[in-house]
Amino acid sequence: MFEIIKSGGWMMMPLILCSLAAMAIIIERFWTLQKKKVLPPDLVPQVWRLSREKKLDDKTLHLLKSNSQLGFVLAAGLANSHHGRDVMKECIEEAGHQVVNQLERYLNTLGTIASIAPLLGLLGTVIGMIQAFTAIVAHGVGDPAVLASGISVALITTAAGLTVAIPSLIFHRYFERLVDEFVVNMEAEALKLVDILHGDREPLL
Repeated sequence: MFEIIKSGGWMMMPLILCSLAAMAIIIERFWTLQKKKVLPPDLVPQVWRLSREKKLDDKTLHLLKSNSQLGFVLAAGLANSHHGRDVMKECIEEAGHQVVNQLERYLNTLGTIASIAPLLGLLGTVIGMIQAFTAIVAHGVGDPAVLASGISVALITTAAGLTVAIPSLIFHRYFERLVDEFVVNMEAEALKLVDILHGDREPLL
């Protein structure tokens, strides 16, 4: 493996850095975007019970806010419940925008890696071909070994760029879809709680 990397030349260094960054982001996002962390099950019924028992004080709202992304959205609405339904929904929407930014953290970086990795590989290919043609001009085509270095750079960097870009693009699309799904579910859960508090929906037991 080291020999292959060495054969790719100095252009392999940025590709290796891109691969390490992409791997770190993918692992971090898998850990962070767990459904039980973002959308804890039965959180809305628990909040309703606390509301019914008049236990939604500032301390409880603070704990709810730090519990999860869904808790953050619910706490934003509950903190302004005395202002009426419309204000609650506005606060929930504002909190939702903040949550989306949290959920999409590092995804732009992952998408950028997916975009630039093939270009870095292509740049390495161009550099390798320039080296190959330079060797032809200097030594002719009689000795194939003279061309080996340039051709190695040309082929290896292209393969390395695609190897980094393809999984990065796949996971970038996957996490984007996952975030969209979480946002839709959070909005539904938050509106469900608003309806329950205002008597437009049966309480969840």
